[in-house]
Amino acid sequence: MGAVALDPRTPVLAGAGQVLEPPDPDGELTERAEPVGLMARALEEAARDCGGAPGRQLLERAQSLRIMVPLSWSYIDPAALVAERLGIVPAEHALTAIGGNGPQTVAAATAAEIADGKLDVALLAGAECTWTRLAARRDPARPVLSWTTQPAGTPVPRLLGTERAPVTDTELARGLDRPRNVFPLFENALRAAWGESIDDHQARLAQLWARFSEVAASNPHAWSRAAYTPDEIQTIAPGNRMIAFPYPKRMNANDRVDMGAALILCSLEAARRAGVAEENLVFPVAAADANDHWFLSHRRDLHSSPALEATTSAVLETAALGVDDVDHLDLYSCFPCAVQLAAAVLGIAVDDPGRPLTVTGGLGFAGGPGNNYVTHSLATMAGLLRGQPGSVGLVTGLGWYVTKHSAGLWSSAPGRTPFRHVSPQSQVDATEQRMPATDAEGDTTVETYTVVHDRAGEPSLGILALLDDEGRRAWGNVTDPDALCELETREGCGRPAKLHADGRVDLR
Repeated sequence: MGAVALDPRTPVLAGAGQVLEPPDPDGELTERAEPVGLMARALEEAARDCGGAPGRQLLERAQSLRIMVPLSWSYIDPAALVAERLGIVPAEHALTAIGGNGPQTVAAATAAEIADGKLDVALLAGAECTWTRLAARRDPARPVLSWTTQPAGTPVPRLLGTERAPVTDTELARGLDRPRNVFPLFENALRAAWGESIDDHQARLAQLWARFSEVAASNPHAWSRAAYTPDEIQTIAPGNRMIAFPYPKRMNANDRVDMGAALILCSLEAARRAGVAEENLVFPVAAADANDHWFLSHRRDLHSSPALEATTSAVLETAALGVDDVDHLDLYSCFPCAVQLAAAVLGIAVDDPGRPLTVTGGLGFAGGPGNNYVTHSLATMAGLLRGQPGSVGLVTGLGWYVTKHSAGLWSSAPGRTPFRHVSPQSQVDATEQRMPATDAEGDTTVETYTVVHDRAGEPSLGILALLDDEGRRAWGNVTDPDALCELETREGCGRPAKLHADGRVDLR
């Protein structure tokens, strides 16, 4: 990339750190770290990544400590606890709203504040200890975790973003209550839109995810270092039960991890003053954020994302780059459909072994620590960019149900133009919306669907998106065992169906 005269306010990523506590079924749970402990350790690693003493100086000079909200334990102000562990006193404590887009969004907003002179040094951190939390919950004989609680009256940190219910009451009533029930709807809609058979589609997904597992196998910070074959990923077996068709367990994000990651962002002037080596600096080049129409009922279709298309186009345009200028990619990978949606709008193949779509191995294999995966993605990307001077990396994030989108370009060289954080939200808001048919009953057509399985691996609930004769979207459920089995072997998208007033669906 072409060098430009650098403003001292140019934002840089000076240090990145990752920590991992591997599973230890025989170990003492009480000796394992809680989330704020892993956050503090990740920031210490980020300081070491800056060169030791320079990193410590930046920690002590931090004006803001921004935490990706943890899901495995509830704190009022986790930043206060992390700061106490590090012996630092940042003036601002902040906490993100829920969403996997958070780390890239917050990193971009922080970079913009640094460029504008509102901040000089800021710290970003997040961690989850879900493996430990669930291990303690499963075994009542084990001691209760003595993780930190904060008293009533603890000052509330600044909220970064907006908290909002992800689904409507009707969507919730029909089973759209968790990611593993929602993302398969997009996957089956993609299969139908692309005209694939169920068998061919499943084989292609397994090949894609096998390549992700190969990347994780070489990632020292990955939760799972196993490289799976396509057959091991798609074959239903005791360790790989079907969760919600078409995704068996190994195609789902793995949130049962204990891992943390952190970033130190600052101005170029602050990095130089602290003594951070120039070759350690990674530059945010451009960033973009936008949300799709918030509720699934209003989406134009369930096999595309106008906001994802708008953010990726905007970030490349802002940086004056094309996708062929990007050397490394980490496309958000909670489920295969998320990767395919991003690859489609970028115009890149998902089956090119010479162009990996992840630098970590993805949320299923490297680990899916709640809202903090992209902090790991950014930390890993920073290492790759440093090792290839002048290279460019693209990182995407996704929140809720293909709802919130972030995209960032990063490089080991300054951008062609000063950093900008843009939002094409008005462009997305102008796209088509469907009308929900909350009172629909009678003849409909199946738009997409999934079959949710119970813990024994048996099909238990069909969740269907339906279109009435006016093109309005409704939601329904199937519970008949024969119909559920048929939906996994015969294409259900496009089938006629009768919707009853109580939400029951009869397939025809």
